Amino acid sequence: MLVGCRFERLSLSAAWLALAGFSRRGAAVSARGAKENLNVGTIGHVDHGKTTLTAAITRVLSTKGKTKFVKFEEIDKAKEEQKRGITINIAHVGYESSLRRYAHTDCPGHSDFIKNMICGATQMDVAILVIAATDGVMAQTKEHVLLAKQVGVSNIVVFVNKIDLVDDDVATLVEIEARELLEQHGYKDESVVVVKGSALKALHDDDEECIEKLISALDAIPLPKRLQDEPFLMPVASRVSITGRGTVIVGTIEQGKLKKGDKIEIKGEGECLNSVASDIQVFKKSVAEVSCSNFDFSLVLVTAGKIKPCMICCGG
Repeated sequence: MLVGCRFERLSLSAAWLALAGFSRRGAAVSARGAKENLNVGTIGHVDHGKTTLTAAITRVLSTKGKTKFVKFEEIDKAKEEQKRGITINIAHVGYESSLRRYAHTDCPGHSDFIKNMICGATQMDVAILVIAATDGVMAQTKEHVLLAKQVGVSNIVVFVNKIDLVDDDVATLVEIEARELLEQHGYKDESVVVVKGSALKALHDDDEECIEKLISALDAIPLPKRLQDEPFLMPVASRVSITGRGTVIVGTIEQGKLKKGDKIEIKGEGECLNSVASDIQVFKKSVAEVSCSNFDFSLVLVTAGKIKPCMICCGG
């Protein structure tokens, strides 16, 4: 028997899906289920350009009619993030290529926010390791690769950023250094794709080719096996409180499926909540069912207490 649980119901307003940064175009695609889904994310040392690259990807794909351009300041939108110029909380962005739909998690690089990075990495099928050519492999580069391996990220694509600021020889040395690091942690060299470019230039229309190469590399990553027949499990990636209503929780389903009316439990941090899924929304659409094989980020509103990132939402 679970002690200290409260019984509540779930509901969700479509407006809150904007928290995940998805476009209306993405909603139509998800409803048809016409494209494969892959969960990706940016990891790496602080100030190496993870958020800039995330924004650049959406800008380049927006010119092809594939997604909505999400500006840098819309990703790092918290006041503290803008004040300090670094990512603190994980951020979610959706976009699509000609072959796949992507749910993208932008992780913080600063060592003070490593727990947030771990929460983001647990949602990824593949990680984009961003390394600034001006610095090379740094402390959080190494730590993020180690953590990615430990939480089960099976594929990493390397983006060597800021190559416009160094000679070609330096960029090549950074690539070699990155490959050696990944091989040390069990990522086979022949399977690692390295893309070089300038995320800042791509963001300002000057270097679209590097983004196109990056997307091609992501499109070629084999899809992971989805555990659709296992019990429902979704780590809480982030949350936003709504006065008078409760807390919106955002997460990527790791296994199983969830239907409207299903009982759920949210556990962790010494807390336990029993609830019922009265509504589920993905890509700005209310859906009857969501599973690990169909969708990426799911948003649920719970009228409940102390929900924190890295708690677990599971079948009740």
